[in-house]
Amino acid sequence: MKLTSEEIERYARHLVLREIGGPGQQKLKQARALVVGAGGLGAPLLQYLAAAGVGTLGIVDDDAVSLSNLQRQVIHDTHALGRAKVESAQAAIARLNPHVKVETHAMRLNEANARALIARYDVVADGSDNFATRYLVSDACYFEEKPLVTAAVGGFDASLTTLRPFETGPDGKPNPTYRCLFPEPPPPGTVPSCEEAGILGALTGVAGAMMALEVVREIVGFGEGLVGRLVLVDALAMRFETLRYAWDPDNPLSGATAPR
Repeated sequence: MKLTSEEIERYARHLVLREIGGPGQQKLKQARALVVGAGGLGAPLLQYLAAAGVGTLGIVDDDAVSLSNLQRQVIHDTHALGRAKVESAQAAIARLNPHVKVETHAMRLNEANARALIARYDVVADGSDNFATRYLVSDACYFEEKPLVTAAVGGFDASLTTLRPFETGPDGKPNPTYRCLFPEPPPPGTVPSCEEAGILGALTGVAGAMMALEVVREIVGFGEGLVGRLVLVDALAMRFETLRYAWDPDNPLSGATAPR
């Protein structure tokens, strides 16, 4: 799967990077990435992955574009109001980079379909807006042995990490799971939704772009990834912090007493 002359010009700024170059761009072209959610995080994430030349992008979302989305979901525009988000995003990606194949999945992930869908891709990026989907996706990625880049945003804060719990770390212990970091979801009603609490539009762009960077690094294999590290963003103070976390032997997926 060679790069065409048009692709060589399109990706010229990647090709001169020693950490990417021709071999890395080929990996991007051959990669299949699934993006969960075409909303605040998924919008910039999809745009940057498409611009980077990821060969196949899967988009899963069961929502339609509404006017209140447009303050942050920059892959959609006013003309897309009422349209399925997966269709709007697919059209935007086609305008941005016709070399990228888009697979749309206009549905809600659940226990019956998550693993089969995730198994079709090389890497997963979760930009969903609810805890149930985050736990579902992280569990499915663990069982299907797929790397997962996952992020979340609040009104003025964001977090980001990468999960490879099906592998072991340099210390010989398993890499942490999502449930090592967040053992249980918060009780219903304790965390307000973005409709209730609001959200800074540009913050989703920052976090979504960071997700895209992590996905590219996972595909190409350069730099120090975020396995075992959680990046926290405070947009009020413009402060970034990184916390380390580790495998919890009591987690229900890969813990010492988990079923094998």
